[in-house]
Amino acid sequence: MAKTYRVGIIGCTGRGNYGHGLDEAWKEIPQADIVGVADENAEGRAAAVKRTGAKAAYADYRELLDKEKPQIVSVCQRWIDRHHEMIMACVERGIHVYAEKPFCRTLQEADEIIRLSEMTHAKVALAHQTRYCPIIPVVQRMIADGQLGTLLEIRARGKEDARGGGEDLWVLGSHLMNMMQVFAGDPQSCFATVTQKGQPITKSDVIQGNEGLGPLAGDAIDAQYQFPKGVTGYFSSHRGQEGKPSRFGIQIFGSKGIVEYLMGFVPDVYFLADPAWSPGRTQAKWQKVSSAGVGQPEPIQARGTSVGNVVALQDLLAAIEQNREPLCGALAGRTTIEMILGVFESQRLGKPVALPLENRRQHPLTLL
Repeated sequence: MAKTYRVGIIGCTGRGNYGHGLDEAWKEIPQADIVGVADENAEGRAAAVKRTGAKAAYADYRELLDKEKPQIVSVCQRWIDRHHEMIMACVERGIHVYAEKPFCRTLQEADEIIRLSEMTHAKVALAHQTRYCPIIPVVQRMIADGQLGTLLEIRARGKEDARGGGEDLWVLGSHLMNMMQVFAGDPQSCFATVTQKGQPITKSDVIQGNEGLGPLAGDAIDAQYQFPKGVTGYFSSHRGQEGKPSRFGIQIFGSKGIVEYLMGFVPDVYFLADPAWSPGRTQAKWQKVSSAGVGQPEPIQARGTSVGNVVALQDLLAAIEQNREPLCGALAGRTTIEMILGVFESQRLGKPVALPLENRRQHPLTLL
């Protein structure tokens, strides 16, 4: 018989709520026994109980942890100012965690979570739903088999809406940074330009970001990353330049063609077998890529964030039982934070910076 896990859910109504359905996804997991929810907001707490069918409710999440003794907890709120505090409270008790992204605000916070989780053997998984997409192995095989030729570069753009620039880098760019790692490995350096109204940012441009992001600056960001084997990654976000249809995704360029990978669970993915990268010039055509392969119909009908959360939770349970890192675990989450903060550190120093960053205790924007 499958093991049953005691599950707790932490939300914060009015400060990120319950993320992108991180609470309700547990109802689709047969092994989950939802023993309690926590929310400081009384109305939000009552609504969470109704949504999840939780057996108990608490205003203080620590009381939930100590009284109900869950084995796994979802840290659901999108705002990240309390992610470190809440995840630390879980992992110090040996509780496994599924957390909304971004992971946390600083490298010091990420380092502390990883250090403690390794001591207590608690697994930490992050809700970057695209990382769990079943098309990823297909594209990885395409790269390994040489269908793209030599991997040369990866280009990524955020949504570039009203959040364009620094906020886009954090909130949506974190998905893109995570996917760059999937296909190119861990970045080795970052060189970036961060501007506000066309001028390099200064101390006077630094604000406290939305959703608990901490120090934030810039309405335009252009960043370049060096990856192993000579692969270069690019990220850009310029406020108010949103594409319709959206450009939110990555393009993987090889010497023999391109893969375009949009974000989401089972998103649109296309392959262009064109060494010139110019279909208008070569008559090459874009082909759909599915979890069944290039040009094959997609056998998976269920899509969207909610399905992505369920698959992520299934992977977390497998990671616990197999004693392995989740597909999108704390180590990958820390590298994503490294790539984001590397942008601001490079702008501050006016030069490329090596990754992992040497400065791990102070946010670069506080040093301007």
